[in-house]
Amino acid sequence: MAGLAALLLTAPLAWAQDSRPIEWVVGMAPGGGTDTVARVLAEAMGRTLQQSIVVVNKPGAAHNIATDYVVRSKDYGHVMVTADYATLATNPFLYSKLTYDAERDLRPVGMLVRFPLILVVRADSPIKDFKGFMAWARTQQQGVSYGSPGPGTPHHLATELLRERTGLNLVHVPYRGAAPAIQDIMAGQIPFMFVESGSGIPYITGGKLRPLAVASARRIESLPDTPTLQEEGLKDFVAFAWQGLSVPTGTPQATIDRLNQALVGALQSAPVKARFEALGIEAMPTTPAEMASFSHAEKERWGKLIRQIGLKID
Repeated sequence: MAGLAALLLTAPLAWAQDSRPIEWVVGMAPGGGTDTVARVLAEAMGRTLQQSIVVVNKPGAAHNIATDYVVRSKDYGHVMVTADYATLATNPFLYSKLTYDAERDLRPVGMLVRFPLILVVRADSPIKDFKGFMAWARTQQQGVSYGSPGPGTPHHLATELLRERTGLNLVHVPYRGAAPAIQDIMAGQIPFMFVESGSGIPYITGGKLRPLAVASARRIESLPDTPTLQEEGLKDFVAFAWQGLSVPTGTPQATIDRLNQALVGALQSAPVKARFEALGIEAMPTTPAEMASFSHAEKERWGKLIRQIGLKID
């Protein structure tokens, strides 16, 4: 007992003396919303933990490259990953073969943020609001094309949900990322799409895109005059991009608890909240158990839609 007591007393000191940095792996290129979230939080969490957190970008294959790298790591306590809707909810249905099983190979630390999805048209479009959009779309006998950052993204699935709920004839035009799709919206090559708040709001506030509705349960602070799709008559229509923080299975529970404590503190801090609110990003502080429950519910929800429309990427 005396030996155990001594170990418990020295455990915090051992953590504090750990000078090795923590590697935060992000499955997207530098500069986007996902990368920004990780870097803002890494800085705040690092101060709390008194330990450097280094963001490492490993983009490609819908986050599969980054996730595979982390689940194969045995450097427990020094590696973690942004685990998003793709990793935890949609990839198991979109890909026939994955090198990992997210539920088996990853453990949740806590939710990070969610990005509201906004239905937009180009700024000079004759379509002024969602009712006008619906009236116009119903007259298009050949269907209405829409863009997305790629198959299986929240933008794509949210539009498929819109098609299912409204009966519109919608034709998917996938792009390699949000930026080229937004450029084609502004150029008039495609008439509409869902954008996520992190990448879309600068174009909206800059007068390049016109928001028609948001797919959130309530209006977002950065666009107070834009109604929700629920307000426009689509009951319970909620869709967003979201992210959590995960570590490889094998990471000690004590480490997960300390990471969660630092994460929640960062998400609730005034500077981080102000930075995210300016970008239209909603912080989601949770426990590890709450993250597990949330991601499981999202997997069930979107898996049903993916199976229904028969979507496969490989």
